Amino acid sequence: MAQLINQVVSATPTGARAISELSAAVGVARATYYRQRTAPPREAGPELKLRRTIAEIALHTSYGYRPMTAELRRRGLLANHKHVLRLMREEGLLCRPRRGFIVTTNSSHSLRVFPNLARALVLTATDQLWVADITYIRLPREFVYLAVVLDAFSRRVIGWALKRHLTTELTRQALQLALKHRQLKPGLVHHSDRGVQYAAADYVSLLFKHQIRISMSRTGNPYDNAKAERFMRTLKYEEVYLSDYQNLVEARASIRRFLEDVYNRQRLHSALGYRPPVEFERLCRQPILA
Repeated sequence: MAQLINQVVSATPTGARAISELSAAVGVARATYYRQRTAPPREAGPELKLRRTIAEIALHTSYGYRPMTAELRRRGLLANHKHVLRLMREEGLLCRPRRGFIVTTNSSHSLRVFPNLARALVLTATDQLWVADITYIRLPREFVYLAVVLDAFSRRVIGWALKRHLTTELTRQALQLALKHRQLKPGLVHHSDRGVQYAAADYVSLLFKHQIRISMSRTGNPYDNAKAERFMRTLKYEEVYLSDYQNLVEARASIRRFLEDVYNRQRLHSALGYRPPVEFERLCRQPILA
């Protein structure tokens, strides 16, 4: 009713007297009309702020509703996960593109393979298990290949390399970066698939040189390297599929930013209690007070 009065008054500028008469005619108090005029939009305030914050976070991640809820709480916005799910569904933020699959693992070779040691490990700290994997990235005129090494305990990317060719040099460069920045511990295990890039003599000798134990997945069993596979999926859905790299230089710069700044330092991981890997490692190093 107050909206009807507003429309009539707008069309007939007769002032306060007209407002009083129309309000009385439709059985609405004059104060109701003035409250209607000054009231904020229905979604103003906390709800609007929540929607805007969700949209802002979604620009840089492909969080599901549970990680999104955790990120909102870190920012001081309390919201029920069901409420966040509804808002994300309304804004179309739950759908993600699906892309084709290209095989990057060639395990048909005569090189030595190693048993799976990772299956029996119970991780209690960083640098007990490193996992490695390779994926492809499609550019307008070519494919390029990304090799990564992750710490399985903290999920942190500790080494990576991006090159045009799928060679042992690709994986060696990623491993060398990890060796440069991490403090090796006795008994460290390096786990990968059985691809030729990981079974090659140059790669194996580098692991032996640093007294790193070698572990490989069983044939045709991607679940043996699930943490690395999960990371590659995150990389594709939260960075690669949302970008439009025109060349290798652009791809390397953008992927470096995602790996080192977003994934390692900002992105929340449910397995880490909804903390980023760098923060999780820092908390693990803090002494426990009795």
